[in-house]
Amino acid sequence: MRHEALILAGGMFNAAFAVFHLFFWRLFRWKTELARLTSLNRAVVQVLNLSLTFVFVIFAYVSFAHVPALLTTDLGRSLLFLIALLWYLRAVEQIVFFGLRKPLSAAFFVVFVIGGALYTVPLFGA
Repeated sequence: MRHEALILAGGMFNAAFAVFHLFFWRLFRWKTELARLTSLNRAVVQVLNLSLTFVFVIFAYVSFAHVPALLTTDLGRSLLFLIALLWYLRAVEQIVFFGLRKPLSAAFFVVFVIGGALYTVPLFGA
């Protein structure tokens, strides 16, 4: 039951990040800030954000709707690995692009590692 609970927590984690990304326009004042970019770069940033948001929605859906398959099938275990890998890579990117000197940046690093762990523990404990 513990592994199932971690995957469900992972679903909530991914759903929260989907919602968070939908607020990027307001949080980062993209209407003003992105206006400084070329129209191509402005479009790329927004499309990438929306695409990543949809990836988080997919991860959340799979985590809520397919827990047994994630734990017992080869495809499910592959998905657990890949979801965890995305969050661990995002943690590394936090260091590379933002550093860890500021407390908020360090906090995001920890959050991303936790996101990876939510899927790694069931993967290796199942």
